[in-house]
Amino acid sequence: MEDFVEISLLMDYYGILLTDKQQKIMDWYFDQDFSLSEIAELNKTSRQAIHDMIKRTHGQLYKYEEKLHLKQLSEERENKKKTIIQQLEAGMIKVEELKELIESL
Repeated sequence: MEDFVEISLLMDYYGILLTDKQQKIMDWYFDQDFSLSEIAELNKTSRQAIHDMIKRTHGQLYKYEEKLHLKQLSEERENKKKTIIQQLEAGMIKVEELKELIESL
Protein backbone atom coordinates (compact mmCIF):
# COMPACT_ATOMS: atom_id res chain seq x y z
CA MET A 1 0.00 0.00 0.00
CA GLU A 2 2.81 2.43 0.88
CA ASP A 3 4.37 1.70 -2.51
CA PHE A 4 1.10 2.69 -4.21
CA VAL A 5 1.13 6.04 -2.43
CA GLU A 6 4.78 6.59 -3.34
CA ILE A 7 4.13 5.80 -7.01
CA SER A 8 1.07 8.02 -7.03
CA LEU A 9 3.14 10.93 -5.69
CA LEU A 10 5.91 10.31 -8.19
CA MET A 11 3.32 10.20 -10.98
CA ASP A 12 2.07 13.62 -9.83
CA TYR A 13 5.56 15.05 -10.28
CA TYR A 14 6.94 13.09 -13.21
CA GLY A 15 3.97 11.52 -15.00
CA ILE A 16 4.12 14.16 -17.72
CA LEU A 17 7.58 12.86 -18.67
CA LEU A 18 6.18 9.41 -19.47
CA THR A 19 4.71 8.31 -22.77
CA ASP A 20 0.93 8.42 -23.15
CA LYS A 21 0.81 4.64 -22.99
CA GLN A 22 2.88 4.53 -19.79
CA GLN A 23 0.68 7.21 -18.22
CA LYS A 24 -2.48 5.34 -19.13
CA ILE A 25 -1.24 1.98 -17.85
CA MET A 26 0.08 3.45 -14.58
CA ASP A 27 -3.23 5.25 -14.07
CA TRP A 28 -5.22 2.09 -14.66
CA TYR A 29 -3.04 0.01 -12.37
CA PHE A 30 -2.33 2.40 -9.49
CA ASP A 31 -5.25 4.83 -9.51
CA GLN A 32 -8.14 2.83 -10.96
CA ASP A 33 -7.07 -0.53 -9.51
CA PHE A 34 -7.28 -2.51 -12.76
CA SER A 35 -5.66 -5.94 -12.67
CA LEU A 36 -2.74 -6.82 -14.92
CA SER A 37 -5.05 -9.10 -16.87
CA GLU A 38 -7.60 -6.34 -17.44
CA ILE A 39 -4.93 -3.93 -18.64
CA ALA A 40 -3.42 -6.60 -20.88
CA GLU A 41 -6.81 -7.26 -22.44
CA LEU A 42 -7.39 -3.54 -23.07
CA ASN A 43 -3.96 -3.27 -24.73
CA LYS A 44 -4.22 -6.57 -26.61
CA THR A 45 -0.98 -7.81 -25.09
CA SER A 46 0.15 -10.26 -22.45
CA ARG A 47 -0.13 -9.88 -18.71
CA GLN A 48 3.67 -10.28 -18.50
CA ALA A 49 4.23 -7.41 -20.95
CA ILE A 50 2.08 -5.13 -18.77
CA HIS A 51 3.90 -6.27 -15.64
CA ASP A 52 7.25 -5.53 -17.27
CA MET A 53 6.10 -2.09 -18.43
CA ILE A 54 4.85 -1.18 -14.96
CA LYS A 55 8.12 -2.35 -13.41
CA ARG A 56 10.22 -0.39 -15.94
CA THR A 57 8.07 2.71 -15.52
CA HIS A 58 8.29 2.37 -11.75
CA GLY A 59 12.09 2.38 -12.04
CA GLN A 60 11.99 5.31 -14.42
CA LEU A 61 9.98 7.37 -11.93
CA TYR A 62 12.51 6.66 -9.18
CA LYS A 63 15.36 7.68 -11.50
CA TYR A 64 13.62 10.98 -12.21
CA GLU A 65 13.32 11.58 -8.47
CA GLU A 66 16.99 10.69 -7.91
CA LYS A 67 18.01 13.31 -10.46
CA LEU A 68 15.45 16.06 -9.96
CA HIS A 69 14.39 15.67 -6.28
CA LEU A 70 11.02 17.38 -6.83
CA LYS A 71 9.18 15.17 -4.35
CA GLN A 72 11.93 15.48 -1.75
CA LEU A 73 12.07 19.27 -2.08
CA SER A 74 8.31 19.52 -1.79
CA GLU A 75 8.30 17.38 1.36
CA GLU A 76 11.09 19.49 2.87
CA ARG A 77 9.14 22.67 2.10
CA GLU A 78 6.02 21.24 3.73
CA ASN A 79 8.00 20.26 6.84
CA LYS A 80 9.43 23.77 7.09
CA LYS A 81 5.94 25.24 6.83
CA LYS A 82 4.67 22.96 9.61
CA THR A 83 7.60 23.91 11.83
CA ILE A 84 6.99 27.62 11.24
CA ILE A 85 3.29 27.25 12.05
CA GLN A 86 4.06 25.31 15.24
CA GLN A 87 6.57 27.95 16.32
CA LEU A 88 4.11 30.75 15.57
CA GLU A 89 1.38 29.03 17.56
CA ALA A 90 3.76 28.54 20.47
CA GLY A 91 4.92 32.15 20.29
CA MET A 92 8.50 30.97 19.80
CA ILE A 93 9.29 33.01 16.73
CA LYS A 94 9.83 36.72 16.13
CA VAL A 95 8.65 38.70 13.12
CA GLU A 96 12.17 39.15 11.73
CA GLU A 97 12.84 35.42 12.02
CA LEU A 98 9.54 34.72 10.30
CA LYS A 99 10.48 36.97 7.39
CA GLU A 100 13.80 35.14 6.97
CA LEU A 101 12.11 31.74 7.11
CA ILE A 102 9.50 32.72 4.54
CA GLU A 103 12.17 34.04 2.19
CA SER A 104 14.09 30.76 2.49
CA LEU A 105 11.08 28.83 1.18
